[in-house]
Amino acid sequence: MSLSVSLQSLADYNPERVKDALHLLLEPLGGIDRYVKPGQKVLIKPNLLAGKTPEKAVTTHPEIVRQVILMVQQAGGIASVGDSPGLGKPENVARKCGVFEVIESTGARFALFDESVPINLEAGTFHHLEVAREALETDIIINLPKLKTHQMMGYTGAVKNLFGLVVGMRKVRLHLQAGTDKEFFALMLLELAERFKPALSIMDAVVGMEGNGPGNGDPVQIGALLASPHLVALDTVATAMVNLSEQRVWTQMVARKTGRLGVSLDELDLHGVPLATLQTSRFRPAKNSDINFGLPIPVKNILKNTITAQPTITQACQQCGHCVTHCPPEAMTIDPSETTTLDTQQVKIDYNRCIRCFCCQELCPHNAITTQQGMILRLLDFIQGSKK
Repeated sequence: MSLSVSLQSLADYNPERVKDALHLLLEPLGGIDRYVKPGQKVLIKPNLLAGKTPEKAVTTHPEIVRQVILMVQQAGGIASVGDSPGLGKPENVARKCGVFEVIESTGARFALFDESVPINLEAGTFHHLEVAREALETDIIINLPKLKTHQMMGYTGAVKNLFGLVVGMRKVRLHLQAGTDKEFFALMLLELAERFKPALSIMDAVVGMEGNGPGNGDPVQIGALLASPHLVALDTVATAMVNLSEQRVWTQMVARKTGRLGVSLDELDLHGVPLATLQTSRFRPAKNSDINFGLPIPVKNILKNTITAQPTITQACQQCGHCVTHCPPEAMTIDPSETTTLDTQQVKIDYNRCIRCFCCQELCPHNAITTQQGMILRLLDFIQGSKK
């Protein structure tokens, strides 16, 4: 089985350069006409995590979205664009990150993602999920992930981007179901992505995010576009491009453990610009937040504070309450009557209830939540860093 991944260099988001790079990117894969047929309904799924400007590198850049819409329309497809953001109403988020203007200017449809439909998965671990109705009523999905770090999963890319098909607070239920078991959560992501397998995934890695991702990390110039019909294969190439080891990426580790194809570069057919010309070693990963595999859950629970990381409130906290509202296990509380507005201790975390999903850190609009690693994780990071 041939697993093809195409790569192109792209230095910035100039419209003409984006257009040309996308056509070069898709040419080895058969062009857009191979995936989009006249009259087909096409759901374009960018990363719209939060309402931040494109320069923050939190969301798929609007120019990538624009040019993909135009390509779909030129192929005769009927384009709609949608995602369920982590924080805020979809339309408000789309407006703030520049995507809504693109949708209006191209005549595409904005998919509201305001209604969930239960689905049954005949095979796999997760038999019942609820997803946006638009995901079920489209003919094909084109996935537009952004290359970013992710505090819980290590990395968010092609596979993780499909989690946005789950609407709003229903994501919370899945976090609660997985609890502290990141392997279990990664398996859910893989099974969801396979159920709604996109016809094509195109990754925005022109400017990615490193460090404290996916919502509050630092923009980093990478200078690349990647495309593939194969989700795991695309993530394999993307993580290799930024020298992100498989041991830091839960979906990749679980994909290998469960025998899924595409986790090794030698399985793949690479096209376009050679991977070596795009690779960088100057990419800062998210902090390790858990000991990867090998320890039974009861042992992990006993040693939780030394082998996992935990969210920590910093002085940047504005007591806005978003973290409290969106905490899946309701482990965070806020009591404005207790202290002054300058005292971050009025936001409290019950670490016995905390499941280390880092939703608070991911969604904090003020970048006021950081990651405090346990002793063993700090030692592990030090050892790994000394080997470089």
